[in-house]
Amino acid sequence: MGSHKDLTGSDSTDPTTDPLPTPATRAGRDGLAAVLARPGRALVALDFDGTLASIVPDPEKARAHPDALPALAALAPKVAAVAVITGRPADVAVRYGGFAGAPGLEHLVVLGHYGAERWDAVSGEVSAPDPHPGVATARAELPGLLDRAGAGPGTWTEDKGHALAVHTRRAADPQGTFDALREPLTDLAARNGLIVEPGRMVLELRPPGMDKGVALSEYVRELGAESVLYAGDDLGDLPAYAAVDELRADGTPGLLVCSGSEEVTALSEKADLVVDGPRGVVRLLRQIAAQAG
Repeated sequence: MGSHKDLTGSDSTDPTTDPLPTPATRAGRDGLAAVLARPGRALVALDFDGTLASIVPDPEKARAHPDALPALAALAPKVAAVAVITGRPADVAVRYGGFAGAPGLEHLVVLGHYGAERWDAVSGEVSAPDPHPGVATARAELPGLLDRAGAGPGTWTEDKGHALAVHTRRAADPQGTFDALREPLTDLAARNGLIVEPGRMVLELRPPGMDKGVALSEYVRELGAESVLYAGDDLGDLPAYAAVDELRADGTPGLLVCSGSEEVTALSEKADLVVDGPRGVVRLLRQIAAQAG
């Protein structure tokens, strides 16, 4: 897709004078222009882990970038909506993001479990479907499967209620363990009517039918948004990228932002704009907030 302009530099840069980066594609430039021209009709949608929060060895210790809340609070009143779309349970993302009760974020929406759950700041409540029955069966089988597969120390399971995530980042050989577990976990998921979502040193077993692309498209339609910005960092964000591509093909301008990392390159190859991890995402949000409309 050609070269991208990375968003780098100090977080102390004044967003009112710091020039916005230029997307590498015509579609991306049109998307950014549409967001800036009519922010009140724009949806800004963001992944959480790796995008608003840095990836850490223990996902339970992940927290939003310290400048994320101020940036979101500055931007949210100017746009139609801000949505956080995440594989985490909605209430966990709310807690780790510090979103509940944050001034300026009264109309923030968190779409958890890839859109299966929804938290609205205006009510502070989570709506969610009943758990898929296959998750309970997989939960019971998973410890024995990991033992038989020789997962070893450092491999651990995160129980998300509606999904199960097996993390290998703390294993002695994170990538080797990830590769060794992928096939048996895929078999386990298939036997129980689930799918496997690979990520950055994590394999997640979850129900089919919902992904970030479906969640994004449905919320765009609900909102009647006339432009959309989506920022993500991992393979689970590819369906959202595809959804933005479909929206653009139908005439809705969109901007695809990659929170850059060396672990995953699939998004940077498709993005209109690559920024410097969560720090770069936050800085971009501040710049848009300062210069929109």
